[in-house]
Amino acid sequence: MATQVIMPQLGESVIEGTITKWLKAVGDHVEEYEPLLEVNTDKVDSEIPSPSSGKLLEIVVPEGTTVNAGTVLAVIGMEGEAGAGAEKPAQTERTEPEKVAAPVAEASKQASPDGFGSQENGGHQGEKRELGFISPVVAKIASEHSVDLSRVKGTGQGGRITKRDILQFLERREEEPTVETQAKPAVTAPETAPARPESAPTPTIARPRPAEIPLPQAGEVLPLSPVRRAIAEHMVFSKHTSPHVTTVMEGDLSRVVSHRSANKAAFDRDGVNLTFTAYFISAIASALKAYPIVNSSWSDEGIVLHREINIGMATSLGEGGLIVPVIKNADSLSLLGLARAVNDLAGRARAKQLKPEEVKGGTFTLTNHGTSGSLFATPIINQPQCGILGVGAIQKRVVVVSDQAGSDPGSPDMIAIRPMVYISLTFDHRILDGAIADYFLGKVVESLQSWK
Repeated sequence: MATQVIMPQLGESVIEGTITKWLKAVGDHVEEYEPLLEVNTDKVDSEIPSPSSGKLLEIVVPEGTTVNAGTVLAVIGMEGEAGAGAEKPAQTERTEPEKVAAPVAEASKQASPDGFGSQENGGHQGEKRELGFISPVVAKIASEHSVDLSRVKGTGQGGRITKRDILQFLERREEEPTVETQAKPAVTAPETAPARPESAPTPTIARPRPAEIPLPQAGEVLPLSPVRRAIAEHMVFSKHTSPHVTTVMEGDLSRVVSHRSANKAAFDRDGVNLTFTAYFISAIASALKAYPIVNSSWSDEGIVLHREINIGMATSLGEGGLIVPVIKNADSLSLLGLARAVNDLAGRARAKQLKPEEVKGGTFTLTNHGTSGSLFATPIINQPQCGILGVGAIQKRVVVVSDQAGSDPGSPDMIAIRPMVYISLTFDHRILDGAIADYFLGKVVESLQSWK
């Protein structure tokens, strides 16, 4: 008996979604629970699994169509069965979702720096290779993210590569370059520079590699995807809503680099990749507690101070745009907890497995744009939040430092090499004045520079 594929309600308040991509064609065989199509709702890309095994007899709703929850999308049956002939649903007035999860168009790709393209040798469904059995999910992720599976260590039975293995590999590949591959080669300091303490080693730094996103040809008209249209609408709305002001400070990440180097192996043993994003989110949480006015939103009745500190992190989806998953109650999490949340949300964002509620409720946003070489930027506020923090490329630079020992107050300043970063705060000038904004940003920098 034929089975109808129904548009699910992907969240408590989500009543519709847009069909962005069919993963199977009419006539293809599909297994139960195998990903069948991709749906965009409130800017969450979700994969809809097949409700049963069989042949895809009919696709009722084409790509690009927005339909309500409960709509019949397709029909699956056995070989030789006819399609159920479901009545094609009436298309809603829009072809894309109206509401978005508030990404930042200029937000860059710290959580996901690479542009993702296809790779023919990424693996095939059910294929037996020297690597062993490669599941459909692993093969799909490998193909989308251009992963050479021979580089992925499998922890499954018999060394099989699991979904967790490949997502952790992506985290290591895409997060570790934030210091090691962002910046310019080191400059040798003069002989007068003090010796660098063992507690703050200078990392080996190389230039970032360009994103592997294919460029359009001249004269070509690129159709607007639901994600790109949603981003555009939200960015224009944000600029029309808030008077944007940006302030920039510089931070010395010597202590953060040292702490990460000393603790990364221990985090790995707990199955967590310690990324710099976790440090930035921790510093933001501390600053929001110190200056709660920044953890707020504008309303006609007054400034709404939020009780929870929910920090969104802009995550690149390559050609698919970007998304902002939210770490709820970030101030209550340890560095380990933050790193685990970053790993989980970033991995599931790229695998299109986020739930609608996981991109809602943010009270502040972090965007790390430095992996493409950007020193600092002026991001657009993620409405209705008060501000957004931008992190630029981490560079080893020659800087002037004071005699930290304080043994000789009259001694001249010295030259040293430090891993430096520009950190920007774009804020809603209706809510914050420049002084408070600078105090908040200064607290973020202080937290990073005094890390223990």
